[in-house]
Amino acid sequence: MNHFEGKFQGKRNTHIFYQAWLPDGEPKAVLPIVHGLGDHSGRYMNVVNHFVPLGYVVYGMDQIGHGKSDGPREFVESFDDFSDTLAAYMAMVKAWQPGKPIFLLSHSIGGLIASYYLLDHQAEFQGAIFSAPVVKVAAHISRMTIIMGRSLSILAPMAGVLPVDPATLSRDPEVVNAYITDPLVFHGKTTARLSAEMLRALTRVSAETDKITLPFIAMQGSEDHLVDPDGAQILYDKAGSKDKTLKIYDGLYHEIFNEPEHERVLGDVETWLAAHI
Repeated sequence: MNHFEGKFQGKRNTHIFYQAWLPDGEPKAVLPIVHGLGDHSGRYMNVVNHFVPLGYVVYGMDQIGHGKSDGPREFVESFDDFSDTLAAYMAMVKAWQPGKPIFLLSHSIGGLIASYYLLDHQAEFQGAIFSAPVVKVAAHISRMTIIMGRSLSILAPMAGVLPVDPATLSRDPEVVNAYITDPLVFHGKTTARLSAEMLRALTRVSAETDKITLPFIAMQGSEDHLVDPDGAQILYDKAGSKDKTLKIYDGLYHEIFNEPEHERVLGDVETWLAAHI
């Protein structure tokens, strides 16, 4: 396995960190990762260690305001800051791996970024993998919180409004502890502006989900208390794809790639990918 990393110019003159893991031989397909909120590309080593030995090249990018990338933490002026930066990154990935099939792999808020991006760019991909995709507002977020967030987005855009409970990520205590002690993870509250922009993106994705027509697999833990588990079902039901798969994992928490059963989950992704290359 070969590893390299670097930075490129992203939206609003930010320096965006990226890294890649390549197999020893010629890659048979490409897996770019779109990570979740407060997250970073280095937390997907279970994905890397499973797929690179199988001949896949895995690319990871730290979103603007995340990990080793520039920008205020968990803040964007517009949700398009995410999608525009992803577009710049994908242009690089396609140049590095010309002609190779590309499968966009996303997790959590990364699923919202991916679905928002796919509305305009799905021709770039052979398929998509969604892990715990955010495509609806979680049930524990009250209407009052939404109204307050929209107001603060204008009046105090940097104000924190939504925390993340690390215990909801995985049933593996080592994963939770690693998350808590990871200096690249953002442990504060999501900013009001980002929260409002996520709602704006959710509104568009909800209205246009039928435009997503590429093959995809949506995967969800049934005991996810961070995002609404119904999101994966909604994405599956509303997408216009004729080739679509839904996997619900009984008892698993939010980060299905970091659960004790992650090998089974990744094995399902492996099987799906093998059928679509």
